Amino acid sequence: MLTAPNLFTLLRLLLTPFVAAAILNGQYGRTIILFFAAGVTDGIDGLLARRLGQSSRIGAYFDPIADKILLSAIYISLGIVRDIPWWMVALVFARDVLILGMAVYGLIFTTIRAFPPSLWGKISTFCQIAAALAVLCAHQGVEVPAQFFLWLMIAATVWSGIHYAWNGITLLARTKP
Repeated sequence: MLTAPNLFTLLRLLLTPFVAAAILNGQYGRTIILFFAAGVTDGIDGLLARRLGQSSRIGAYFDPIADKILLSAIYISLGIVRDIPWWMVALVFARDVLILGMAVYGLIFTTIRAFPPSLWGKISTFCQIAAALAVLCAHQGVEVPAQFFLWLMIAATVWSGIHYAWNGITLLARTKP
């Protein structure tokens, strides 16, 4: 269903290769502008969905997927240009693979169908965005403690992964296959 909110989510997805290309070409100012534009689309799609009453099941799945694709492209690109070490990129992906694996297991082997994001997951995503922006802004000469934001992102990502794993294992243990 192609609603106005879903069009903004699609726009965010379409901006992703341009964000990645800007990083790979060392165009950090352009990257920040495109990243900001993508973030605006994220805010607009949610606002429109609520205001227009156009929340949909497709949008509920599509929106976080578009967010993850954008962040993944940014982190891979930052890894390729060696702005962040590969182990940080791997950590971000490992958490997401853990969550995805648990959700797939739940869908296949249990009756669980809802996998709501946790507060720690949202904090982790926020920290991942802040760390990426800090690294990008540092390239533009902005005095920002990029290393602090990267370590904060690592802590939030690890903790949210542990939190999701604990909650997932607890939930799956209580659910009959």
